[in-house]
Amino acid sequence: MNMTDILKVEHLCKSFGGIMATQDVSYSMKSGEFSAIVGPNGAGKTTFFHLISGYHRADSGSVWYKEKNITKWPPHKIARLGVTRCFQVSNNYPMLTTYENVRQAVLTQKKRTLNLFTPAKNLAVEETLNILDMVGISDNANTMAGNLSQGDKKILEIAMALGSKPELLYLDEPTAGMSSDETYKTMELIKRLNEQMGVTILFTEHDMPVVFGYAHRLTVLHQGAIIADGIPEEVRSDKMVQKVYLGEEE
Repeated sequence: MNMTDILKVEHLCKSFGGIMATQDVSYSMKSGEFSAIVGPNGAGKTTFFHLISGYHRADSGSVWYKEKNITKWPPHKIARLGVTRCFQVSNNYPMLTTYENVRQAVLTQKKRTLNLFTPAKNLAVEETLNILDMVGISDNANTMAGNLSQGDKKILEIAMALGSKPELLYLDEPTAGMSSDETYKTMELIKRLNEQMGVTILFTEHDMPVVFGYAHRLTVLHQGAIIADGIPEEVRSDKMVQKVYLGEEE
């Protein structure tokens, strides 16, 4: 394995009821990349994300994080290595405040549990406030998560992900259901995490202006197999991609 690879996938296969969702996929990322996996509906993007984050078990092939073979690891064990995933549907505690959601993520990363001698209000205060300030939702610290806008819910989920101190962050359609202003705000935050904090980022997205505007590298899946991989300009001009994904005729 290349020492600069943070993620390496080799010959990954997964089928459901005889249908191949992922077909012999080999893929790698270097530390610091900002890349996207794209493709039409049913291309295998979600299955691929499930496989590399531990939510599905591969039929064959392997997944490596740095020098560790994590192919059969469960999600929580993978997360402890510094690999975090944000889902398309925001995954938070709607009856807790924004602050409490982020603090819980920080405490989980620290493996801290509440006890009689350490009042909850005194745990991880500074780190939680720093994360809220970093992502720009400090003003909503005392707002119940369930009352946040769609855009702020997604930013809260990213804030919670930062609480686990990720080195590799998976984002599943981070701008789904957002207005254009929310989309810009969210993607600029993600870009900042990559450029200023050095977080390696892999995301899926159906919004093509977002994909071509932010990703440094694109990988296109079709029927569970990679059909193109490269910088956005190369992928956009690929004849197969134009035919099966971008809806253009040759």
